[in-house]
Amino acid sequence: MTITLRPLPAPEAEARLPELAAILVDAVEHGASVNFLAGLSMEQAAGFWRGQLPGLADGSRQLFVAEAAGRLAGTVVLTLAHQPNAPHRAEIGKMLVHSALRRQGLGQRLLRMAEDAALAAGRTLLLLDTETGSAGELLYRRCGWAEVGRVPDHSLTPDGRLADSTIFCKRLNSLAQHP
Repeated sequence: MTITLRPLPAPEAEARLPELAAILVDAVEHGASVNFLAGLSMEQAAGFWRGQLPGLADGSRQLFVAEAAGRLAGTVVLTLAHQPNAPHRAEIGKMLVHSALRRQGLGQRLLRMAEDAALAAGRTLLLLDTETGSAGELLYRRCGWAEVGRVPDHSLTPDGRLADSTIFCKRLNSLAQHP
């Protein structure tokens, strides 16, 4: 199966809200701690993505997706810092790969695409947080992200347990980031 990665502009994201919602619901159903609890409905998930549309439209956010067989299969959001003293910084969020396509390097490819877009936008410092001990934590470590620290009992897992979060950063430079 051929998987393609590309930016998803706001108008297309709006048209594909049901697919975006399905990826988010799938992630939560499979235990990903991505700000939502078990029982996340398609309507709630679509509402989250609908809330991202203004940032996509004004360029303060970029959404990158993976497509397999014409369907969305993964996402990552790059949010550019808006503070006057942070023109060099951005955050990574909603790094999601559909459960049926995990463990094939898709997350790494999506992350690389977001990192390259950040660098193209003049952003040289990226930040993110993830549940300590999660598959996400392993991915970020494999991709060269540096642990900044851990926050105990930072958030609830989808099933309602308190979990620590690990905060990561990655410095980018104008040299090629990826072989």
